[in-house]
Amino acid sequence: MQVKDVMTKEVICVQPDETVAVASRLMARHNLGVLAVCSPDGKLRGMVTDRDVVLRCVAADEDPAELKVKQVMTRRVVTVDPEDSLETASKRMAAQQVRRLPVERDGRLAGMVSLADLTRAPELRMEVAEALCDICDPVRKQK
Repeated sequence: MQVKDVMTKEVICVQPDETVAVASRLMARHNLGVLAVCSPDGKLRGMVTDRDVVLRCVAADEDPAELKVKQVMTRRVVTVDPEDSLETASKRMAAQQVRRLPVERDGRLAGMVSLADLTRAPELRMEVAEALCDICDPVRKQK
């Protein structure tokens, strides 16, 4: 199976110049812990998580109505291609200790694949379990 077979194609995005308050409301409205940050042309610029909001806005005593998403987002984002195997996605998640990967096609956001999505491939049960262990391990292993 390939990433395109299990990925979510409809991804909620926010623009880098939008406020953290708007991003937070989108997360709450759609019950999400992460949003893709995309420019108007659909190019992935980063990701913003609920953790980013708490650590870089709330804990820093910043005003979410004033602070821009680009100031709190994670810029260095690892992605997968829709044609990549689910095993490739699982290994990237484990190596980067993330539960979700944006899917890019031709430089544009095409979807999102999550650890939960990977469980749809019964032949990958062991790899998914290993990825979850690596993701949850507080000490990153050097490979």
